[in-house]
Amino acid sequence: MPVPVCKTARPLLAGLALALLCAPVVASTLNQNVSWTIDRSGTTAKYRVVAYGDSIYAGYNGSTTSAAKYSAPTVDAEYLSALWNADVESVRRTKSGAVASDVYNNKIVAERSYMQASSTRVVTFEMCGNDGLQARSSFKSQTGTCNYSVLATAEANCKTYVAKAMDYINTNAYAGTKVKIIANLHYPGYNADNVLSSCTDASTGARVNMRDKFLPAITRMNYWMCEYARQKGFKCVDNFAEYMGSDYDSNGDGKVDSQALKYVAGETEASYVARITGTLKGTLRDANTHFISASSSADYIQSDDTHPTYNGSTVKAGLFGGTTGSGAPRYTSFGGGKNPIWNLYGHERMGWLLSLYGPTSAL
Repeated sequence: MPVPVCKTARPLLAGLALALLCAPVVASTLNQNVSWTIDRSGTTAKYRVVAYGDSIYAGYNGSTTSAAKYSAPTVDAEYLSALWNADVESVRRTKSGAVASDVYNNKIVAERSYMQASSTRVVTFEMCGNDGLQARSSFKSQTGTCNYSVLATAEANCKTYVAKAMDYINTNAYAGTKVKIIANLHYPGYNADNVLSSCTDASTGARVNMRDKFLPAITRMNYWMCEYARQKGFKCVDNFAEYMGSDYDSNGDGKVDSQALKYVAGETEASYVARITGTLKGTLRDANTHFISASSSADYIQSDDTHPTYNGSTVKAGLFGGTTGSGAPRYTSFGGGKNPIWNLYGHERMGWLLSLYGPTSAL
């Protein structure tokens, strides 16, 4: 995990843990593990949500010693606690700065015992952000003729390890697991990447717009996350659509932007990429200003311009170990299936999205 985090360098992808484009770039990692139980009054049954990933699920907040208590998986646990009328343990096994292969080998595989517990009902993971981030860093530093292979390698690695992770979870998760979920990548730095590269294209001899080059790469990554989910029995939380699209119809096509941008089950890669990078590109917005209506917005990205914003306090997670604890839910009931701040913070939005796939019963 690179330290310090800089405000001015804004990365291509999220899932992105810490190797931000500060100088110097440090490619290191940090385990940030948390187990937090939503302790619901008057209940005795206890179930588990297991989340594997990098700094996004970790709830990274700029610290090497703490993380958000209510990162997305724990927000999900709070919703499920009310739905199931039970205590729900949110187990986050995460490594900030980890590329997809690291999350797969050293979290999902090496720490499979967490999803094998008989109390497990949900298993979820996210990865690939740091693969894209490192490729972006490499591309940004290029001079002379642009070498696009770094982006292609990141895409290939993402595709490989997403599929391997799903296969491994399908084989190793507790047989009573009700739902398995992948969360795809949002794109912080969308506005800042709208600049020209220092390298030049071999064919045109011109510098390239970095956002125009990076957007198709993240779009293809996201396509395969959701497409493999469809093929392998997972659900796909479309963070890209929900973060990057406004919650109203900004282009007059009769569809709310955040819904129009979503992956459509069974569509081809070519169709999805054309829709996101062409037809609907004009509706994409930087998630630092997520429009929840035509006249109001919320900031979904922290001051590091990478990680989702969150509500509430932090817990120990990082250099000095992790946290195992419990506490009463912030909210005990959810009108319309949403808490009052569901669309005001990045982690709250993601946690609500995860909860949409929660089974109605843990039994």
